[in-house]
Amino acid sequence: MSAQICCPIARLEKLLLATDGSALSEGAIRETINLAKICSSKIYAVSVIELNPEFLANAPGLVEKKEIRQHLESVRSRAANENLDCEIIVHEGDEPFQYIVDEAAKKQVEMIIMGRHGRTGLKRLLMGSVTAKVIGHTPHNVLVVPENAAFSFQKILIVTDGSRYSESAAREAISISRRCGSDLIALSVATKNMNLPSAKESVDKVIQAAEKEGMKVEGLTLQGTPYEVIVNTAATKKADMVVIGSHGRTGLERLLMGSVTERVIGHAGCAVLVVKKI
Repeated sequence: MSAQICCPIARLEKLLLATDGSALSEGAIRETINLAKICSSKIYAVSVIELNPEFLANAPGLVEKKEIRQHLESVRSRAANENLDCEIIVHEGDEPFQYIVDEAAKKQVEMIIMGRHGRTGLKRLLMGSVTAKVIGHTPHNVLVVPENAAFSFQKILIVTDGSRYSESAAREAISISRRCGSDLIALSVATKNMNLPSAKESVDKVIQAAEKEGMKVEGLTLQGTPYEVIVNTAATKKADMVVIGSHGRTGLERLLMGSVTERVIGHAGCAVLVVKKI
C-alpha cells in the first residue's frame, strides 16, 4: 500500500506536548505541530520546572522561569504560524511526570507526545525518567519522538508477544493502516529456540486480525535479545514508527512499563507509539 497524508486516529482533537526546552524536545515539538496540522488538533504545550525538596532554598529563579516561558511562547508562535491553537502551561514541582499525567487527564487529550530524553535524561542507553514515568502512569497513548525522527505512517512495525497489551498495540496499528494505507510488519522475538512456535503464533494472530480488515502484513519471527532485534528490524526495514504495548508478558502492571518497551524507546531511531488502551 502507499501511505496517504491523513490523520491516523479518527478522533484526535487534543494533543498534549510535554517539552523541557532542551534540543532533545525538538522532534516532539516539530511532529506535534505536523500532526496537529493534519488532524486539526488543539495543542497543549506543558513544561514543568522541577523543584528538589532538599534544595527549596535554591528553587529555580526568575531566569529559568523566563527561559521556560520564552520556550513555550516560541512553540505557541510556531503553532500559530500554522493556524493552530496552542495553549501553554507551566508547572513547578518535584514530580514533573505527575503534572504531565494530570494535565492530560484534565484536558482530556487523545495523545501525549514527548521526546525520548530531557534535561536529566541519560544519553543513549535509557530514556529520560520523566518519559518513562509518564508512560507508566498515564492511561493515554504516548508517542515518543527522538530528536531527529520524523513521525510518518508509510511503514509500521508492530511488536507482539501475544499479551493483551500487544494485542491492543496491534489493533491500533491496524486501525492506522486502514486509515492511512500504511505497510505493516508484525514482529515477535523469541529469546530461546523453544519459544519460536509461541512467537510465530503471536505473529499469526496479528496477520489474521489484519486480514479480517482486508490488509496484508509481513510476519517475522526472530530469535535474540528482544529489544535489540526490534530496534535492528525497525532500522533494517526502514520502519517509520514502532507500535508497541506498554507491558509484555513479564511486564510490571501499572507503575512501571515493561523493560523491553523501555529499551526499544531508548534505542530506536524512529518514533515509538506506546499503546495504553486495553
